[in-house]
Amino acid sequence: MSIIPIFIPHAGCPHQCVFCNQKKISGQKTASAQAVRQQIEKYLQWIKPGSNNEAAFYGGSFTGLEPELQEELFAPVDELLRKGVIGSVRCSTRPDYISSARLELLKRHNVSTVELGVQSLDDEVLQRAERGHDAASVTQAVQLLREYGFKVGLQLMCGMPEQSRASFLQTVAQSVALKPDMVRLYPLLVINDTPLEASYRNGGFMPLSVEAAAELCAEAWEQFTAAGITVIRMGLQPDEELCTPGNIVAGPFHPAFGELVKSLVLRRRLTPQIKALLSSGRRKIKILVPKNMESKLRGQQNANIKYWQAPGAELTVVKTDGAEIKLEADDE
Repeated sequence: MSIIPIFIPHAGCPHQCVFCNQKKISGQKTASAQAVRQQIEKYLQWIKPGSNNEAAFYGGSFTGLEPELQEELFAPVDELLRKGVIGSVRCSTRPDYISSARLELLKRHNVSTVELGVQSLDDEVLQRAERGHDAASVTQAVQLLREYGFKVGLQLMCGMPEQSRASFLQTVAQSVALKPDMVRLYPLLVINDTPLEASYRNGGFMPLSVEAAAELCAEAWEQFTAAGITVIRMGLQPDEELCTPGNIVAGPFHPAFGELVKSLVLRRRLTPQIKALLSSGRRKIKILVPKNMESKLRGQQNANIKYWQAPGAELTVVKTDGAEIKLEADDE
């Protein structure tokens, strides 16, 4: 499956959230059929036509656009559908921009998935971020999307202003209860030319460290995965525009943030087993790891290995053709 991403920066949004500057994040400046065609052309060079492919509108609140503009933006995508280049479409929008009329329009253009920019389900956090909607609107939006047969995605943030660890994890628990099909997890970054930048420079906001953000996302990943909900992305895509010097002012950005989180998940999963072996007097431990999981097991710069070695574990990592990580006391 290949996805053709189409960015419509800030289009359809009623105002600017304190953390948002979609033009810096996406590199796109306008929302028009011409801009859509230009973005599509970049991907048609290497995409093999097929019904599993999907066009995805990101970056703005698609259903907040005027219906006429939505139709205009759909035109190039409808052409891809007719030619069999793609088989479906997805879009992102705000929870408070979901209605029967809006969903009827999406249905006419083969939209199958709608992702909601939820960010938090704590009303105080939402108010502080100037989101302009409350948690109740999320529940209502998910319910209506389900009634119309759409797949539902939720986009959540950690590290928002006034958001505590407990608040974030409560949002995760409430999101699990909504039973979305998929979730994206984003640590909040301080982006140039946003209200949050001014707050940061004045000392009014302190972003999370990479380690703290990864820890929160690891806990969230475990909860969603245990509930059978797929986490399809963690961290912003490190594209050329976002990574231009000066665009990211501060915050937990890492080009392989998702890998950091998954490595931390393995640390959290294996640490109790390693501690149990150490407590029984077995310090020499063999870790049998599938070849494709070795880098995640070790962590960046062997961070996990060093973490487990600190209390005295003597580790040997053995690559295998298996599918699971296993621990053995190495008594030889």
